[in-house]
Amino acid sequence: MKRCAANQLFFSAVFLFFSFSVFAQEAETKPGSSAQELADKLANPVASLISVPLQNNLSYGIGPFNGSKYTINIQPVIPFKLTENLNLITRYILPVVDQRDITGENTHQFGLSDATVTAFFAPKTKGLIFGFGPAFLVPTATEKLLGTEKFGVGPSVLLMHQGKGLSVGFIANQIWSVAGNEDRADFNSFYTQIFLSHSYKSGASLGVNAEITQNWEGNTTLISLNPSIGAVTKLGDQVVQFAVMPLIPVLGPHEIKPDWGLRAVVAFVFPGS
Repeated sequence: MKRCAANQLFFSAVFLFFSFSVFAQEAETKPGSSAQELADKLANPVASLISVPLQNNLSYGIGPFNGSKYTINIQPVIPFKLTENLNLITRYILPVVDQRDITGENTHQFGLSDATVTAFFAPKTKGLIFGFGPAFLVPTATEKLLGTEKFGVGPSVLLMHQGKGLSVGFIANQIWSVAGNEDRADFNSFYTQIFLSHSYKSGASLGVNAEITQNWEGNTTLISLNPSIGAVTKLGDQVVQFAVMPLIPVLGPHEIKPDWGLRAVVAFVFPGS
């Protein structure tokens, strides 16, 4: 069967989002920090805030064999204070993948894919916010067909404007492979996410983002448009953000573009400096 146990975990995450959103309350990490302020910080990729998002992605109708893929991205964000006016924001993405009928009919792969690590040097500013630094591709895949077997590096950049309740901007990186298995294809990929979100006093938020991935080596472009709804709440003393969004494919070759997708995010939030 194409529907595996991992898919059940995805739909459980969606169910949890709707269940807890109904009972959402104003979460506070410290005195004076409202749920809306926290939602705005979470919309800022270089905010000095520790968070551990679990991003669940489910895609169907991929390639000639109508394949399916479930990916949970473990995405901790850890800030470091370098000076009074400069932070280093480190972001990690470790994907766990369960896919069927992607590489061929009646095929199945499960395991870790390659990790991506970015480090943003982010001056403390208000209004116009920016960050820059290196991005790394780390070959952590546990199966050959889930990774590149390449180590890569390149630049990353963030530019956004943020006011109370409104965040708009983009984040991007370009990574080239510099070492690894010489028998595997080189890695040369550009990724950007353009985002817009609006938060409310309750901690709820509405937004939309466009994700663009350009594989220069394979000469393919993949674009998706992703409207979202989110909420900040508390589970006991733990501050949590939930979000859910359809993944609407806009452009891409048939072999990699899904017919449809869905994403649910559960982010555990901890106060930063």
